[in-house]
Amino acid sequence: MDLNKKTTEKLEGELKGLKIVNGALIGVLGLLFVVCIYGLLTKEDNGVFSALIVVPIALSAILPVNYGNIKKIKAELESRMK
Repeated sequence: MDLNKKTTEKLEGELKGLKIVNGALIGVLGLLFVVCIYGLLTKEDNGVFSALIVVPIALSAILPVNYGNIKKIKAELESRMK
C-alpha cells in the first residue's frame, strides 16, 4: 500500500470500509464458531460441524492483517494533520 500517493478523502473512505468489513467479519466468524460449537455439543452426527469449525479459525487470520492496515492508514492521516 502506497499511502502517501492517495488523497486524504480516499484514505478516510478506505479506513471506514476496513472498519465495516472487520466488524462484519468478526460477527460472521463469531456466529459460525458458536453454531459449530453448538452443533458439536448437541448433535449425534457431528462430522459436518467438526469439519466446519476449521473455517472460522482459518479465516480469523485475516483480522490482524486488516488491523495492521487500519493502523497504517490512521498513522498516515495523523501525519497529514500535523
